[in-house]
Amino acid sequence: MAMRLEIVTPERRTFSDVVELVVLPGVEGEMGILEHHAPLVTTLAPGELRYTKGGEEHELAVGEGIVEITGSSVAVLTDMALNEAEIDEAAVSAALERAEKALLDKIGDEEVATVQASIQKSMAQLHLKRKRRGI
Repeated sequence: MAMRLEIVTPERRTFSDVVELVVLPGVEGEMGILEHHAPLVTTLAPGELRYTKGGEEHELAVGEGIVEITGSSVAVLTDMALNEAEIDEAAVSAALERAEKALLDKIGDEEVATVQASIQKSMAQLHLKRKRRGI
């Protein structure tokens, strides 16, 4: 059983290949997708997207986006998709600290939503990066 997984960000096509399984973070929780899944369009939440290819599991930290599922493919359009090697832990930690500090300052509602989205994406990256080390 196999289906095509396409992951696209504004900068580039991050991934395009045939996989056996996709597990993605949806706004309602994690969702597992196999070939012949019912057609669906849903919202992607910041977190960890996993896919299985050749019996081996791979992971990406993803941001917000949208997912279109058909019986033979999964198309992910997201603002961020990074593998562990692409994540600069020190830079992400610094960005997280700045975002948390900004929440303590007096900022408007629009800015709060932007800062919270930044925090979620930073947390997804740190979780993936630190997971392998057991931290």
